[in-house]
Amino acid sequence: MSFAQSDEEPVVWNVEINRVSESIFDLEFEAEIKGIWHLYSLEEFEDGPLPTEFNYFTDSLNIRLVGEMQQSSPKVEYDQIFEILLPYYEKNATFTQRFELLNESINQLSGEINYQACDDRLCIFRTEPFVVSLTGEEVKTPTIEVSENDLKRSAALTLKLKNKELLKNSITSNEESPFLRLFLLGFVSGLIALLTPCVFPMIPLTVSFFLNQSNSLRTGVSNAFLYGFFIVLIYVLLSLPFHFLDSLNPEVLNSIATNVPLNIFFFLIFIFFAFSFFGYYELTLPSSWGNSTDSNTSLKGGLGIFFMALTLAIVSFSCTGPILGSLLAGSLTSDGGATQLTFGMFGFGFALALPFVLFALFPNALNSIPKSGGWMTTVKVVLGFLELALALKFLSNADLVSHWGLLKREVFIGIWVVLSLGLTLYLFGLIRFPQDQKTKLSKGRLFGGILSLLLTVYLSFGLFSQNNTLKLLSGFPPPEFYSINSTENDCPLGLECYKDYETGLAVSLETKKPILFDFTGWACVNCRKVEENVWSQAKIYKLLKEEVVLISLYIDDRKELELSDQFNFKFPNGRVQKINTIGEKWAAFQSLNFNTASQPFYVLMKADGTILNSPIQYTDANTYYYWLKDGLLKD
Repeated sequence: MSFAQSDEEPVVWNVEINRVSESIFDLEFEAEIKGIWHLYSLEEFEDGPLPTEFNYFTDSLNIRLVGEMQQSSPKVEYDQIFEILLPYYEKNATFTQRFELLNESINQLSGEINYQACDDRLCIFRTEPFVVSLTGEEVKTPTIEVSENDLKRSAALTLKLKNKELLKNSITSNEESPFLRLFLLGFVSGLIALLTPCVFPMIPLTVSFFLNQSNSLRTGVSNAFLYGFFIVLIYVLLSLPFHFLDSLNPEVLNSIATNVPLNIFFFLIFIFFAFSFFGYYELTLPSSWGNSTDSNTSLKGGLGIFFMALTLAIVSFSCTGPILGSLLAGSLTSDGGATQLTFGMFGFGFALALPFVLFALFPNALNSIPKSGGWMTTVKVVLGFLELALALKFLSNADLVSHWGLLKREVFIGIWVVLSLGLTLYLFGLIRFPQDQKTKLSKGRLFGGILSLLLTVYLSFGLFSQNNTLKLLSGFPPPEFYSINSTENDCPLGLECYKDYETGLAVSLETKKPILFDFTGWACVNCRKVEENVWSQAKIYKLLKEEVVLISLYIDDRKELELSDQFNFKFPNGRVQKINTIGEKWAAFQSLNFNTASQPFYVLMKADGTILNSPIQYTDANTYYYWLKDGLLKD
């Protein structure tokens, strides 16, 4: 005997009953999971999804559950939506509960399945009733009576919408590919690495070697091109192991952005890198590696040139290693994972190889490059301060996710002010590090010191001005709402919001502002991401605060409605659902009016029911801003 809901649902349930003995039965629930949707197990996790739950309407005087419910073996992987290790099911799942029948007059068993299912962007919450026969007879589904009061309450949830054709399409992100951005990040990192003492002196020596050891200028230039190609190839090859990890579990790479232990690990590593740049110790790979590759540079042809390029990568590691670490972290915290890292590594290798090729083409230009000297030590120390600033960002990530409250916006900016001031004092020669030599203050250091002083002043304004968003550094400090002076309320980012439609509608009518429906959930991680990463943008936050009436409806809210407010909701197709909780009420409201059950889901609408533009789902800040502006212009 089976039960299943509409095939349009991402999860289809079949329920069967198997007799084990005269009074013992096994109740088996089989879930068919479609596409890329995930169904979660019986376990409950803090900050995780809602577990799958089975409730039985028959009381304990009629049946007795025998043991715990058994479930088929789930996959245990890092979940991209909730960003923690989770057991989940794909394709299918089976749950079995054994029970003893205590009252022989009971001929059928009823209950409901509460579950959450998510794909890679959205989540849905469902309550599915079931009825099974214990005698093999046809199941008689009990009819739910719909009273006049129920019909009135159902009608109250139905909106008289205008421009309903806009509901057919919802807007998702159109963010441009980040590959070019990662290539440029890698390229700039490679240019910085060129200025370090480990790489810069190698340029004239290597170019001169190719030109002097070749039979002709053409051969020398060809060898220099091949040398540059091998440099690029070596750094691209360094990203290949991450592709292997990506294929095993793509979420491992994406987890860096919000995984607390990994952020703390990167914080400590960057501190370690910084003090190596300050000259307190030197990072080196085993000397045997360099000696082994260097011994093979005498090989003829392309193989010898390859080992020359490999030797450069190894002996320059003490300078390039921390920069590559920054590039690694910056690449893997983005959604593209290993592919983006490859583009970043390609940019790094390309920048590192470029001068070797260019100076081989134009050898006379070698005479114009500055000589090696103390300025390269200055470059390393400046990089050390930058590494400390980046390290603080990773500690801030961990603090934001864990809500420790250690690095509120003012504290974070204050530490950056101290670091910037320290860099200023160093460039002006007022403090020194172990590798520094007492020399006359150069024009370059003086200019750098002035820039660092201006940065210190700029950051200082961020400490004392509540409205200063430090736009030049957007995305690095904690968001403005994560502040010592912030006031807590139960709305995202301290915005004024309403948790029910009726109250929000009254405010919209009074203020003449359009309504922004925010269909969300307490267990909806992508909802939090939009609130924290999109709504926190100053230009979007301003519109939300001043131009709209925000109505946040939580679909998974399990708080029961007052008994007088509970009712039987009748859908247009005749299906009747008991509305006992706040979440069930707003889930029915969303499904009935907007033909969807996904969260996050945003609708911009006038108080009279006029939909201003197509709804939008989980997306990037730029797309969301222009969607909001477009709708407000039509108001």
